[in-house]
Amino acid sequence: MARVKARKGMPKTELGKDEFEHRLRQRFYDPAFSPVDASVEATLPIAWEAYKDDRKAPRTRRAGRGFADPNYKISVEWLAARAAIAKAERQQKSRRSLSRILLINGSPRSDQTCPGEISKTWRLVKLVERIFRRQPGFDVELLDLSRIVSERSLHIHPCKACVSTAMPLCHWPCSCYPNHAYAQINDWMNDIYPMWVAAHGIMIVTPVHWYQAPTVLKAMMDRLVCADGGNPDPTSTSGKDPDKAKAIELKGWAFPRHLAGRAFSVVVHGDAAGAETLRRSISDWLNDMGLIGAGHHAEIDRYVGYYESYATSHQALDTDHAFQEETRNAARTLINAVKRLRRGDLVEAGRKITEPRPK
Repeated sequence: MARVKARKGMPKTELGKDEFEHRLRQRFYDPAFSPVDASVEATLPIAWEAYKDDRKAPRTRRAGRGFADPNYKISVEWLAARAAIAKAERQQKSRRSLSRILLINGSPRSDQTCPGEISKTWRLVKLVERIFRRQPGFDVELLDLSRIVSERSLHIHPCKACVSTAMPLCHWPCSCYPNHAYAQINDWMNDIYPMWVAAHGIMIVTPVHWYQAPTVLKAMMDRLVCADGGNPDPTSTSGKDPDKAKAIELKGWAFPRHLAGRAFSVVVHGDAAGAETLRRSISDWLNDMGLIGAGHHAEIDRYVGYYESYATSHQALDTDHAFQEETRNAARTLINAVKRLRRGDLVEAGRKITEPRPK
């Protein structure tokens, strides 16, 4: 096949020195920083040079054995994320380990910031957390995505869609962040990837926002694209060389499914519309990555206080004992699925089917 080159043509986004310094100063907008204005000004030329030199990963080391290019200077932060995933995978595969559930709160609403009240999702999450913790032989890790909006300097940065250029350009784990030259730091995904890898079962509890997943949940979902076909060796593409990635894919790419075989449960709730659509969307996404649905009772969509006042929605949940019990049942069903999974009698139905992806 003829060589395929990356297409170019987007407008330049590089900042001029004045705009760069203006944006950096905005980080010290609070008058409380006034006594150290001189120190802030002293950092400007250093930060400007790092930006101009595009020092995305200012601390690197030689990749070493096990990589396509052992001499490639690779980010020490990426290597740390890779090591954390490898440790989590060893834990997940160990027959001596407890069965691990990753329980995800998909709501951004929190009484620790502007909404001033906990979410109904949080209440449901805590309800099922007790089910998991009471189950002998099980452990549960709670991933509360509301922390992104209520905790200082914690981010899930947007996916840059490297996979659409070529699958090998999307690295596992993601190597797009942190990008120190662009101040795209404190990316939470390097902590979240090992949570998914260590789990035997995943349970997502989420509200529906305008027929779609809440921003915090969707950000995580997008950044998990590297778990489905991602390249575990950034040196093979010399970092982010799109032409090299295209050439590798056209020679044949195996699309490794890094999270396949885990069981899942999804609980979606809304107030008027969109719950079924979102539940189907999340379930389809998880199925596409090779995860296994725990069963009918583990995937539910319901409405709380249908078309009633938002102000009384917590009271509506208080009295909806049937939905509360359905949510508990979703957790119980996931527990049973994980037990079967670890015994070896729950497997992905199409695991031996050849997919029509290019090889």
